[in-house]
Amino acid sequence: MNTLKFLNRLLLSLFLMSGMVGCAENAKHESTGEYFDDTILTTKIKSTFLGDSRLKMLDINVKSYKGTVQLSGFIDSQKEADRAVQLARTIKGVKAVNNSLIIK
Repeated sequence: MNTLKFLNRLLLSLFLMSGMVGCAENAKHESTGEYFDDTILTTKIKSTFLGDSRLKMLDINVKSYKGTVQLSGFIDSQKEADRAVQLARTIKGVKAVNNSLIIK
């Protein structure tokens, strides 16, 4: 009977540990928390762009990964590109902004 209890506890422990490992970060993937942080960061940046009358939100794509923001798309002027980068940098949690915007 003691052996059965021991095996049950061992299996339960292994199951719980495997769940924790699934949420851990590694070099190629974000943890669950980082994924949600980046999703929130992207949403905040898009909202900021939407509220700015000088930017065309539909032409600017925003992606975030571990606090680094990638801006891409087509815009009309260098002023718009500079404004987008400036606004993205003001958002708390942004570590870097990569500007891949293309001027039409």
